[in-house]
Amino acid sequence: MIGNRMTALEYPSWEKLRQHAQTASKFTLRQLFAANRHRAEIYSLEAAGLFLDYSKNLINDTTIELFQQLAREAELKQAITNMLDGGIVNSTENRAALHTLLRADPTKAKDNLNTHANLVANACKQIKETSQAIRLGSWKGYSGNTIKDIVHIGIGGSYLGPYMLDEALEPYRTKGKERDICCHYVANIDAHHITQLLQQLEPANTVIIIVSKSFTTLETKINAATAKQWLLTDMELKDLSKHLIGITANTSAATQFGIAAKNVLPLWDWVGGRYSLWSAVSLPIAIRYGFDAFEQLLQGAAAMDEHFSQTELSANMPMILACLGLWYQHFFNANSHAVLTYDHGLRYFADHLQQLDMESNGKSVKLNGAAVDYPTGPIVWGGEGSNGQHAYHQLLHQGTHFVSLDFILPLKPHHHLKEHHDWLVASCFSQSQALMLGRQFEQIEQNNNDASVAQELTRQQHKSMPGNRPSNTLLLNQVTPHSLGALTALYEHKVFCQAVILQINPFDQWGVELGKELSQAVYSSIQTGEAGLDASTNSLTARYRKTFPN
Repeated sequence: MIGNRMTALEYPSWEKLRQHAQTASKFTLRQLFAANRHRAEIYSLEAAGLFLDYSKNLINDTTIELFQQLAREAELKQAITNMLDGGIVNSTENRAALHTLLRADPTKAKDNLNTHANLVANACKQIKETSQAIRLGSWKGYSGNTIKDIVHIGIGGSYLGPYMLDEALEPYRTKGKERDICCHYVANIDAHHITQLLQQLEPANTVIIIVSKSFTTLETKINAATAKQWLLTDMELKDLSKHLIGITANTSAATQFGIAAKNVLPLWDWVGGRYSLWSAVSLPIAIRYGFDAFEQLLQGAAAMDEHFSQTELSANMPMILACLGLWYQHFFNANSHAVLTYDHGLRYFADHLQQLDMESNGKSVKLNGAAVDYPTGPIVWGGEGSNGQHAYHQLLHQGTHFVSLDFILPLKPHHHLKEHHDWLVASCFSQSQALMLGRQFEQIEQNNNDASVAQELTRQQHKSMPGNRPSNTLLLNQVTPHSLGALTALYEHKVFCQAVILQINPFDQWGVELGKELSQAVYSSIQTGEAGLDASTNSLTARYRKTFPN
């Protein structure tokens, strides 16, 4: 079990936090900084190469003390130990959640995890051998050509995770003696994507990686069949094994599909899809950037794991972020959380976090099966700075919604255009400053008969901003495999902490399944024309059949 049997609203500290929030709602960030010139030093910390400034939050020492009390009452440290030690934390599926084992030192595994650690070590060897063979050119296609393109087919975590990593690590692409291999990612069952992609590629130079734990996932299954047919059309039934790799827990289904057994890499039921980027799912990362880069990614995540498991809440980065998220969602009605990344390579990081957070904590049932009577996971969104400053930042500054915010910025870019980066950094820092300070105008003495004064007053009212809107700022020295691993693991642990306190299971995703199940009946109706569904769906399928008949 995760945590204890108390619901979030039953913790003694919860009521104290509610009372404290009434006081904190009257805080102004201007006053907090004016009262303590060391505030930025007090409310900041470093871990695994990341720096967090959380001083621009509506908190004081009492808030942090109550966060610590909440963590103790939720038995958060015990829950962390239970997860890391292989306890059954996914209660609805009776499973452990051992994604952290994928990046841990196998020689330090606890006795009960030795078997799993050996499986992970063997998988890493296979990732290394496969990636090096493709990367160095010893893996050749049926015609003897070296491989130029990788098409990675998956969906959910087996798509978003490696795609996000690949985009972030693009500056590390090969520019020397090893070949620059292009990796492409396909998830959507909408055939526009895969057909447009395959038209640009040559089968003789392409390897298709098919990722599905069960090897039955609908979107992946359909896209894989299309890609296989594309290969066969060119190959005329030559050696398909040189062009297909499977990553799955269902080896027999993969080999039946036509993948050689030696080209099947493992997944396990104790790794959820949104945590699978640490596994063979990220084989394209090892292919494109080298196995060393993949190892550094794991090492960065492992460094965050160590910090998370060994540090008390007052200095624990994931716990601080988790408690701040709960603070604003539950006591300030912040129902959404924005992640604003000031780095072009990190532009898909918020997309990955959407799945990580919303699929994990978007729940309405407690661990004991009772309905929750409080908010759980927030709506997570975000985008790339400074583009967002000319779009949705308007709502952040002047809108009526209270949104909790994380700014993420690498201090050092991968280019040498300093003026660009100076302005990017200035944009990031000034946005959090503007949210904090706002803009108020002095009152203008108004003569009732002076229309120009009244007009100016109205104009100033439209330009005013309330300020006092909190945010966190996360700094990386530079986007590297190590820092990217640490950053991603940071948010994994934040989500876990919130789930423990809220007494929900972050490791299942039953809400994903219903639509999949119903799609079978809808598909059958489309094929047969039988109207056995609800009136609306019957009408929609009839209109589709009329427009695009079989």
